Amino acid sequence: MTISSSLNAAVAGLNVNASSLAAISDNIANSNTFGYKRTITDFESLVTTGSATTASYSAGGVRAINSRMVDQSAALTSTQNPLDISINGRGMLPVTSSAAVADGTPDLPLMMTPTGSFHTNADGVLETTSGLALLGWPANADGTINTFPRDTITGLEPVVIRPNQTAGDPTTKMTLGVNLPATATHAGASGDVQPLSVEYYGNLGEAEALNISFAPTVPATGASNQWTMTIRDSAQSNAVVGEYTLQFDDTRGAGGTLASVTTLSGGAYDSVTGTLALMVAGGPLTLTIGKIADTNGLTQLSNAFAPTAIVKDGSPVGNLTSATIDSNGLITASYDTGFTRVIYQIPVIDVPSPNGLTALDNQAYSVSPSSGSFFLWDAGNGPTGTVSGYALASSNTDLAQELTNMIQTQRAYSSNAKVVQTVDDMLQETTNMKR
Repeated sequence: MTISSSLNAAVAGLNVNASSLAAISDNIANSNTFGYKRTITDFESLVTTGSATTASYSAGGVRAINSRMVDQSAALTSTQNPLDISINGRGMLPVTSSAAVADGTPDLPLMMTPTGSFHTNADGVLETTSGLALLGWPANADGTINTFPRDTITGLEPVVIRPNQTAGDPTTKMTLGVNLPATATHAGASGDVQPLSVEYYGNLGEAEALNISFAPTVPATGASNQWTMTIRDSAQSNAVVGEYTLQFDDTRGAGGTLASVTTLSGGAYDSVTGTLALMVAGGPLTLTIGKIADTNGLTQLSNAFAPTAIVKDGSPVGNLTSATIDSNGLITASYDTGFTRVIYQIPVIDVPSPNGLTALDNQAYSVSPSSGSFFLWDAGNGPTGTVSGYALASSNTDLAQELTNMIQTQRAYSSNAKVVQTVDDMLQETTNMKR
């Protein structure tokens, strides 16, 4: 029985070292595979003789436990593709099967990967050449992201970026910096109205204009330092959307700045923010004219009418030129008009035990009972780390360590083979004893 157990133990040793060599060869073969997580082999002894005082010893043998080191990070390699994406931490990117997306499968399978080189396919879906499609939460038209559940894939959808897509950005905010001539409000002035036209963009990307006129109040004597500002919207057939009386200060410290704004019609003036709440054809538009005593808003100095600063948001319709991802997982589209907009947020997946994930082809993983349930984090929050664009995660294989392990495995295999040979010789001697 003892000789037989020796043979069984040696055979078990051959098997586990062959398994270890298979893991080592896999690690070495994938040493240059982006996102590859190496496999290690641990040996555990099997015991059939529980007492140390037993007269004869029966070998129990050994078994191998293979584990993939998913939680071990690897160095990031810089690339030229803005949508080469890696996680700088223990989290993973949510992906699904490109084939399932193409088939229109309603319940897409959730997979995860530590890194991926994503490019758009013919339908604009971001996917890798190995067939993994990136998942994300779509943004609203204003770039905000709705609140989605974090323990299900509800709300996640394939990221689609079509190169020929267009978008417009309506104007919602404008800052008006104008200097009005103080001499125009003196007695005897001509009373000429000062016109100003400021372009803005409507909801469909068309160019419209706020036609603004400044009419001075000319007194019989002295100086009034007062103007009437009338704002008309070209999109509403030049209808008046706001009319205001502007009174300017003429004191030594605050001379030339706004002293008061009186609303005659249209949106109210907010003295705290220095803004007018206008309602143009496409919706509300906030026009900043400056707070009281603010030198950066409307002013009345000297004798020149001069627009000093006109700043506005919005842009005409533009064609998408590029898309990038930031450390928070937000994918931003850039258009040839200079307009940028957040279009997706990529959450980062984490599980309690990453090493318990089920390994799939192409550096992808799926949840298993050993890994625990997944949770979707915002990048940079929790334990997941941040997102890196223009980068791919290298393999976490250490070639020097693998070559060392291979030498040790080879020697262990040879030693077990020697045990088999020795047991065979001993059994042959036992057989010869009968002759």
